[in-house]
Amino acid sequence: MMVARQTEAIRVRGLEKSYKALHVLRGVDFEVARGSIFALLGSNGAGKTTVVKILSTLLKADAGTASVDGWDVATRPADVRESISLTGQFAAVDEILSGRENLVLVARLRHVKQPGKIADDLLARFSLTDAGARKVSTYSGGMRRRLDIAMSLIGNPPVIFLDEPTTGLDPEARVEVWAAVRELAARGTTVLLTTQYLEEAEQLADRIAILHKGRIIVNGTLAELKRLLPPAEVEYVEKQPSLEDVFLAIVGAGKEESGR
Repeated sequence: MMVARQTEAIRVRGLEKSYKALHVLRGVDFEVARGSIFALLGSNGAGKTTVVKILSTLLKADAGTASVDGWDVATRPADVRESISLTGQFAAVDEILSGRENLVLVARLRHVKQPGKIADDLLARFSLTDAGARKVSTYSGGMRRRLDIAMSLIGNPPVIFLDEPTTGLDPEARVEVWAAVRELAARGTTVLLTTQYLEEAEQLADRIAILHKGRIIVNGTLAELKRLLPPAEVEYVEKQPSLEDVFLAIVGAGKEESGR
């Protein structure tokens, strides 16, 4: 049975999840437009990975609904899995194999035609052609992460989840991954990115949602979020608020309210 293609690639309504007395998600709502980069920003323990696990059918929500590429994650999990790819916090690559061999292996496992050509195309797309014949054990952190993302794209999934993709990477490697993520969206892939790095969300995202204590407390474009705080004047020079200013002001306000 075919389903009507929604305007949004991802739609989440009233998502809740608890582990005994620990309420991880407390009614999460957001939408992600097709072909956009959506950043779910929050501190450790905010619930970001739990959201991704529910959307990728690895975890069941206690309440609420969610759909990915038009498929309900609870009732059509197989269809959701065919529409997505998930890249976790650490690169899932085989260090014994070369970069090209990693890509060919995944292509064969997914029964994709012309695995060698697909591997070569992806190596070129992610600037890894020169390193394609080398063992992954010789790769830098940024190269491994780019290879990991390339592997996740085999089969052309319309939606990709990147769960804190630059964790543990140095600044240069982080910039390499950012370029790869921008390239995904430029080709029409919908990207849901979780991160605790404010600069990462600021650099990449079309929209940013701040998840704090299991709730989305603000959701908007970078410009909309910056308008939540007035510009600061320093020696008569107007200074626009940064995303860090917005994040700390909102999360700080939430902490004060919860302490009352």
